[in-house]
Amino acid sequence: MIWPGKKGAAPHARSSPGAPAASRPSAAAPAIARLGAKSAPAAAAPAAPRAAPAAEQPRGDIKTDLKVELHQKLLDRINLAALESMTREQVGRDIGDIVAEMLKEINHALNLAERKQLVEDILDELLGLGPLEPLLKDASITEIMVNTAFIVFIERAGRIEETKARFADNRHLLRIIQKIVSGMGRRIDESSPMVDARLPDGSRVNAIIPPLAVDGPILTIRKFAKTPINMEKLVSIGAMPEACAETLRAVVKGRRNVLISGGTGSGKTTMLNAMSASIGEHERIVTIEDSAELQLQQRHVIRLETRPANMEGRGEINQRDLVKNSLRMRPDRIVLGECRGGEAFDMLQAMNTGHDGSMTTIHANTPRDALSRLEQMIGMSGLEISPKAARSQIASAIQVVIQLERLSDGKRRLTSLAEVTGMEGETVLLQEIFRFDRQGIDAQGNVIAELKPTGIRPKFMEYLGARGIHLPPHLFDPYRRMDSAA
Repeated sequence: MIWPGKKGAAPHARSSPGAPAASRPSAAAPAIARLGAKSAPAAAAPAAPRAAPAAEQPRGDIKTDLKVELHQKLLDRINLAALESMTREQVGRDIGDIVAEMLKEINHALNLAERKQLVEDILDELLGLGPLEPLLKDASITEIMVNTAFIVFIERAGRIEETKARFADNRHLLRIIQKIVSGMGRRIDESSPMVDARLPDGSRVNAIIPPLAVDGPILTIRKFAKTPINMEKLVSIGAMPEACAETLRAVVKGRRNVLISGGTGSGKTTMLNAMSASIGEHERIVTIEDSAELQLQQRHVIRLETRPANMEGRGEINQRDLVKNSLRMRPDRIVLGECRGGEAFDMLQAMNTGHDGSMTTIHANTPRDALSRLEQMIGMSGLEISPKAARSQIASAIQVVIQLERLSDGKRRLTSLAEVTGMEGETVLLQEIFRFDRQGIDAQGNVIAELKPTGIRPKFMEYLGARGIHLPPHLFDPYRRMDSAA
């Protein structure tokens, strides 16, 4: 039995006129015996920071209020630690019996379908992330954007739309955020009101709360495909033509260093995952990320993740520390999730000292901008290095720059494939191999465009040929028809 003689039992169970007596076993007791008495307070969820009063909104609908009320009463009645050893089906059966008893106590009638949905919602609260669970299970959703408790947007097929998902209030949303970040060993409170984390499936999470978020907690979840997207999939969805995909496969197999550039949400991590599939199984790969997102399929992969400072401001391990450490781990290739600061210098040094075939990403709008930003990041390393020396490092370390873009129709496309060919004076030389040709927008709002070869044969063809990797010259013929099936 769960609540007979239990300390801190729900008050209404003792005072409601028609309620079962505390000492009398419930009809649901045999089914819920596995849950036992409530465990010690240590099993309780971490306390969430208090939301700013100005962020509070009017109460939600009756269904939401009922779900929250029953969920809170369940926390007083069940042993949370016992849930860990039970399947969702077992917990569902037991919780269903308890919910039936509680609905009788509060004299609230529901039909069978409504009760089943209510139990599912409560299970999501107990075992998952509450209102987010249906959105996380929907494979067609790529991004979830929670703008305080009562406004939830999603991205589906590149389009943003509002959903009916709601939280009871901002305190409810904060509890869900706490549940996510505490599972990663991180924290979020008024002294540290921003956090990056990830879900067990690798989805990227960012949360920011008051006082920085004026209207209430903000949560953003970037979902990743359960099955990693490969180059063939990118070709089939129109992200690039087959000729470009074949070129990129050869670049990776031939161990050319690659810089992937693009704006937020343009598909940089997806491209990095797809290209990594061409890395050989015999190679030792070290990945370095702020929040582990890469899904490399090789067996010989070492995944490293940064660590934020603790409450005393100590113990931070940043990407630069991990890049330096990775050089002592005998890597064949280093894959840096994103260049953001001084680690760019160490990454270029690694690319120039025997770690050919390494890859990284950067936020920029064009290949030329990407190289300029890389130069700026070298300056953030704290080393006194002249602009010419920095550009020389870039020109010798990077061979290929890929530009990605999310178009106005929501589709993510490869818009430029460029080769770094050296330096002339103090300028890094770039030549475009494939260029995006925009032609207009159709009646449905889709961008009419095509990625075409410029007619320039890349200099790395000779390098690849010497290593037994041969690219057909017709791939770079600007007069040959280019489509996804070409």
